[in-house]
Amino acid sequence: MKLWMKYVKQRRRGILAGGIFVVIFVISFVLYRLPVKAVCYPAALCFFLAILFIILDFRRVKRRHEFLTGMRELTDILTETLPAVDGVEDEDYQAIIRMFQKKHTQAVSYNQQTYSEMVDYYTIWAHQINTPIASMRLTLQNEDTSVSRKLSNDLFRIEQYVEMVLTFLRLNSKSTDYVIREYDLDAIIRQSVKKFAGEFISRRLSLIYEPLHVTVLTDEKWLSFVIEQVLSNALKYTPSGSVSITMEAENRLCIRDTGIGIAAEDLPRIFEHGYTGYNGRTDKKASGIGLYLCKRICERLGHGIEAKSKIDEGTCIIIDLSREYLEVE
Repeated sequence: MKLWMKYVKQRRRGILAGGIFVVIFVISFVLYRLPVKAVCYPAALCFFLAILFIILDFRRVKRRHEFLTGMRELTDILTETLPAVDGVEDEDYQAIIRMFQKKHTQAVSYNQQTYSEMVDYYTIWAHQINTPIASMRLTLQNEDTSVSRKLSNDLFRIEQYVEMVLTFLRLNSKSTDYVIREYDLDAIIRQSVKKFAGEFISRRLSLIYEPLHVTVLTDEKWLSFVIEQVLSNALKYTPSGSVSITMEAENRLCIRDTGIGIAAEDLPRIFEHGYTGYNGRTDKKASGIGLYLCKRICERLGHGIEAKSKIDEGTCIIIDLSREYLEVE
């Protein structure tokens, strides 16, 4: 119906001109007092031919519209299959389309090259920065003081930020190394929790966790990143109390803290890119990237993620692992 209305609007001048001609035709017959049959027969014939012309012309316009609507990506193959030129305007339009397609191809090629160079640069940067980090960690292993433990925790945070940069870049790569198979969820959780052991001790926070005895279909490395990001946030915004890891319902992993919580107006947006909300205003170093990456990774893995929270009561991040459409490798 929308296409028909646009068609009528486009052809309104021709339709108006046809109507005027019909009126002139009728007036001429009336003035000359010709028989009614002599008026009706040619009028009906002209009306029939006009309707037939409009139907055929509308079908032609509709076919061209559907074809051009499908040319959203302006690929080389599509530009080679453009409809036959029907007049000077069609030729001009096709020249414009080919020009835009060429510019589009050049822009895509340039962006891909720039992105590839950026990924290569930050990959090299990550490997280079890990060398002094490892050296400092080895140095600190020989000491056991409050200062060395504080520095060790800071080094761990730096390693997390480096990993976050690489994860952010890899998410948009077509060659991301997903290995989907069945894993022991407890093994993944223990590996993640172990990295935060020092911070749990220094912050005097309790960890409530008992073996879950659950096997999940996922990618170990990427799910570990999600769990570590959630644990990192839980520790960052929990000045006292505890962090618990439990399983709710069927394959719904819940990581709950007793921290400052999330404001109700911020809760629907915490997984958006760069959104920090109330917690971000409290912690000036918050980037708003961690939970965004978690959301993106969960979508790639076929998992769900959501948050429940109340101010001054804590936050619960729920990772829904009950996805069955992923194929086991």
